[in-house]
Amino acid sequence: MITFNISQWRAWAPGLQTAADWQAWSQATQLPALAEQAPDVSFLPAMQRRRLSRLARMAFAVGWPLAEGLQDLPLVFVSRHGETPRTFEILGDLANEQPLSPTQFSLSVHNAVIGLWSIMRGETSEMTALAAAGDGFEQGVMEAAYLLGEGAPAVLLIVTEEQPPAAYGPWIDDVPFAYALGLLLTPGDDWQLALGTAAATLPASEPHALSWLRCLLRGNSTLTHTWKSRTWNWQRKP
Repeated sequence: MITFNISQWRAWAPGLQTAADWQAWSQATQLPALAEQAPDVSFLPAMQRRRLSRLARMAFAVGWPLAEGLQDLPLVFVSRHGETPRTFEILGDLANEQPLSPTQFSLSVHNAVIGLWSIMRGETSEMTALAAAGDGFEQGVMEAAYLLGEGAPAVLLIVTEEQPPAAYGPWIDDVPFAYALGLLLTPGDDWQLALGTAAATLPASEPHALSWLRCLLRGNSTLTHTWKSRTWNWQRKP
């Protein structure tokens, strides 16, 4: 079991930007009609913004405000599928025997986002990019909690997924819409997360990060997530 506090959170999805937007979403039983949008990253210089995909923009949109005023802030970045639009474009160029863009390739790798984050913020703290399975959210929380245990005063966790190209539809069914969630974890015992081995419930019907956010906004004190043989038990103080 690990314990920690979550001092701040931010989330972004097309049409869902404010806390009030997400609060209304948490009470809905159906997905809202979400427009195709890109997050506002106008806090970055124009030359830097041009290098960012929508996945990277989502990560920066939720993470940058949480990191404001903090130095030496470790970062854990989690995305199960990563830059699917970019990699699909690269595969298309290969299929059409077109020359590949070195820039496109360098920005398609899974740790590209944390590399850009380090450069743009001048941040040299420990950073980790995870590509876990359906419980990548919990895996990221565990990684962040271990960093707190090693003495970090705070750790930034960013979980984000891009809507994949339609060609991936038969294989990627766990991204209902593009989204990003940022959490600032600090030492404490407001939250507990424990891993069990027996599946006690059916798998979550939506990505674990979004299910957790719905739980938070509804004021629930417990939550159980199951992925294959792993069951994650969440609990927070009333």
